[in-house]
Amino acid sequence: MITIFIAFAVPFVDSGFGSALIRKQNCTQEDYSTVFYFNLIIGILFYFLLFFSAEEISKFFNEPLLKPMVRVVGMCIIINAFSLIQSTRLTKQINFKLQTKISIISVVVAGGVAIAMAYAGYGVWSLIVRTILSYLITSAFLWHWNKWKPSLTFSVSSFKELFSFGSKLLASGLINTIYRNIYYLVIGKYFTAVELGYYTRAELFQSLPSSNLQGIIGRVSYPILTTIQEDIPRLREAYKKIIRGTMLIAFVLMLGMAAIARPMVLTLIGKKWEPSIIYLQMLCFVGMFYPLHVLNLNMLQVQGRSDLFLRLEIIKKALTVPVIIIGVIWGIKAMILGMMLLALISYYLNSYWSGHFIGYSFLEQIKDILPSFLLALVMSSIVFAEGLLIALPPLPLLIIQLITGALLTFGLCEIFHLKDYIYIKSIINDNFLKSDRS
Repeated sequence: MITIFIAFAVPFVDSGFGSALIRKQNCTQEDYSTVFYFNLIIGILFYFLLFFSAEEISKFFNEPLLKPMVRVVGMCIIINAFSLIQSTRLTKQINFKLQTKISIISVVVAGGVAIAMAYAGYGVWSLIVRTILSYLITSAFLWHWNKWKPSLTFSVSSFKELFSFGSKLLASGLINTIYRNIYYLVIGKYFTAVELGYYTRAELFQSLPSSNLQGIIGRVSYPILTTIQEDIPRLREAYKKIIRGTMLIAFVLMLGMAAIARPMVLTLIGKKWEPSIIYLQMLCFVGMFYPLHVLNLNMLQVQGRSDLFLRLEIIKKALTVPVIIIGVIWGIKAMILGMMLLALISYYLNSYWSGHFIGYSFLEQIKDILPSFLLALVMSSIVFAEGLLIALPPLPLLIIQLITGALLTFGLCEIFHLKDYIYIKSIINDNFLKSDRS
């Protein structure tokens, strides 16, 4: 419930300036400083807005504990705003090694503290502390290892230049945030907290591979593609390789998770969460399209078409309204079915327009990713059938299914010489195995 309102603030704090800075070829100290002060001011304003709205938020969900929690967690908005430029600079430099290092330290330390607090009986406050500590550690290390410091300057002309591109992304990000969180609001308002818990737990499992993959691919591909934005043939070939490789991973992970959902949920969080299994399996078919959405929308940004980006977001999210109505009337499962259909429609719209600018049509994309989808479908079907036929406790069954899925995936890729698999293997060999041998 809390994260819904934090998520609404994030697009405003960034306001699309991060993407604008990454796309701009020669950013100045004046550009970075201007965006830094804007982010910080907006972050502070939104924290106070959230602080004074905490009581109303608590009343909306009929949950008194939300009031103090919202006011504490809201500080993450200011912390995040304080370090956005540092993160953007590292992304523009394609320095993901340092970002990964910082992320790992943050997760380990904040997670360790939260686990200790949970065992000590602090309950949900252990999650609050984990969130704040994670933001603090990340911000501290970004400032420590990234030597950039803001100047005492704010350029109106720089602001206007960057905002002309970023403002459309701000609106798009806000619309997307509403879309991603409106389901929480609907379920929290019209269903029980227990049903909301089942749904959010299922989405959490689904988002671990899909959202992380889309986040990694989106952050890495965007700055790389911007460097070759003027060379259309080269841009198209690079884009095709990224899509094919990404979707092989996405299809295997998401369809594989749908196949092992039951033993995985029962093993990791117990039988009391069993009702969330069907939600998880259905959401996997929604989540497997997320990386495609990100990649296609990234191409629109690379081409400087943030205006078209915004128009597409408005059209797609308008289609969310009937999905929500279906959910209120017929329940959560019907709503997720609507989300599946919406994901397909959104993919068609995104791919049609992104491909239009580089000569890479929707049908060509389908042709390129279809072999990966069929391979993942065969693998997941066999793994799912294995779960139905083998009578074992959840943990050993989960282990057997994981081993079977891995062997089938690698075996089928090798047998059919899937070029997307060969491409990924060559990247791993060139960037990791060779460096280890040397």
